Amino acid sequence: MSPKMAACYTTLGLQITSGLSSLTFVDFSHILDLNVQPALQLTQALLPGMRNARFGRIVNASSLVTRGLPFRTSYAAAKSVLESLTRRMAVELARNGITADAVAPGPTETELFRENNPEGSEGEKVYLAKVPMGRFASPIEIAAAIVFLNGDNAGFVTRQTLFVDGGSSLGMI
Repeated sequence: MSPKMAACYTTLGLQITSGLSSLTFVDFSHILDLNVQPALQLTQALLPGMRNARFGRIVNASSLVTRGLPFRTSYAAAKSVLESLTRRMAVELARNGITADAVAPGPTETELFRENNPEGSEGEKVYLAKVPMGRFASPIEIAAAIVFLNGDNAGFVTRQTLFVDGGSSLGMI
């Protein structure tokens, strides 16, 4: 693995579905920890090498839910914190040649998504109605955005959240 590739990484996360009134502090804290702590710990672990190389790419996985979807209270809060942390990383690390960005996918046709929203289901219809492009993202399309932000051609892109959502975030708060 090249030194540049060793200095690139992406974090993922976990969610639970609950509304504000049924959310427990324990669940909220758990989701916050699972979505933010790995990004911070991984950054701290790799930071000396990135600073030494004067190169690094940090790409954190956010979500469309930060723009407002019901029943995702803890997940939306955690991903919002992660976006803010990513912006702070970008500001602090830019002079070291390190970029920090986030990718925020919209509905993506994964196995888990299909388990919860089979073709022709009411869930599928609800999600599709919110996607102006009229289809779901493929995992490859999300990965392509991450690859771009991790690459040399994104060397002047930092402190951004790239919504890969087929236009779903258009008009959202």
